[in-house]
Amino acid sequence: METTVAEHDGRMIARLEGSDRVFEVAFDLIEPTDVTLRFIRDEDRVGSIYNDDGTDRTMARLTTGRDGSDFIGVEVPTEFVTELVNAASEAGRITDGTALEGYRLRVL
Repeated sequence: METTVAEHDGRMIARLEGSDRVFEVAFDLIEPTDVTLRFIRDEDRVGSIYNDDGTDRTMARLTTGRDGSDFIGVEVPTEFVTELVNAASEAGRITDGTALEGYRLRVL
């Protein structure tokens, strides 16, 4: 799979592309909790990355509907999540460094 995590047009973009899936999100900030990363754009939550019910699967979810109730979800590799977290941290796009360290301990 090919990954891109970079600053673009005032936001950070994270993209994962493979033969069976494409995941892309543009965000301003990542709000970490102990087990979830929330993508924030224009002060709205536009998606998240979470562990699927304690399994080995890490899932990414993007909100697609204007009312926030429609979404898509795809499995993403842990390596992509690590690259994303590292780049967002270096760019100063993490809301809480302590919560991010908790996420790293529990999920990565």
